[in-house]
Amino acid sequence: MRKIKVAAVQMSCQGSVTENIAQAEHFVRNAARDGANVILLPELFETRYFCQERNYDYYHLATTLEENPAVAHFQKICAELHIVMPISFYEKSNNVYFNSIAMIDADGSILGTYRKTHIPDDHYYQEKFYFSPGDTGFKVWNTTYGKIGVGICWDQWFPETARCMTLMGAEVLLYPTAIGSEPILDCDSSAHWRRVMQGHSAANIVPVIAANRIGTEVVTASDANGGQNSSLTFYGSSFITNETGEILTQADKVSETVLVQELDLDAVSDMRNDWGLFRDRRPHMYEPILHM
Repeated sequence: MRKIKVAAVQMSCQGSVTENIAQAEHFVRNAARDGANVILLPELFETRYFCQERNYDYYHLATTLEENPAVAHFQKICAELHIVMPISFYEKSNNVYFNSIAMIDADGSILGTYRKTHIPDDHYYQEKFYFSPGDTGFKVWNTTYGKIGVGICWDQWFPETARCMTLMGAEVLLYPTAIGSEPILDCDSSAHWRRVMQGHSAANIVPVIAANRIGTEVVTASDANGGQNSSLTFYGSSFITNETGEILTQADKVSETVLVQELDLDAVSDMRNDWGLFRDRRPHMYEPILHM
């Protein structure tokens, strides 16, 4: 048996970069005390969700991998607590900007980065203003605690993301997220959001961990944002599934929470083999998906 404990941290992100990193560390240490050795924080947790508005000043939030304060901070924490963490950050690479994660292993080393593949462009989720589509391709890392794949927020709506990472050997899929109210669509997408990822879990026979933020973030009109007034209420609802898509533990929509769950990776692997889903794939029949 190869057992690990995974954790999803649900938190608000309202303060300064320093304050948000300190708050994240508090929850990470709590998760580690509960035995977690793979810990997931929400997407872009260093700041408020600046993509709610278009403001050229926010380009200055981007850093290189080497300069990012959250990555450097959690490298030390990972080495100290012997934990694995993907750290979400706003990356500057020469003249291009990405929504990225740095995968940190349990010795504090950086195994590599993944740049978000699918970039949304919707009312108050205006990410195409800030990020170029990722150029890394999907990534799976052989960490101290197993092979881990990470998709970032909007990636989680695409079955191709989960399937590619599982085909690459991922034993667990992690999705750092920033999602909430849909003011224009006037709907609560939280149940839909969960079911999509539960489907990825069930179809690929792999556990899924999703960590979202909570709280209402308000934009006040200014010259810099073209006079936009708006707000988003992030709906939390973070969760962990087993390999069949069943939700094992979940958070509510309003509370800062740390979810911790034990997983047996060998048992998951045995089940995946027993079902034969990957044995019976017929990739040559799927060619139309590449052209439609």
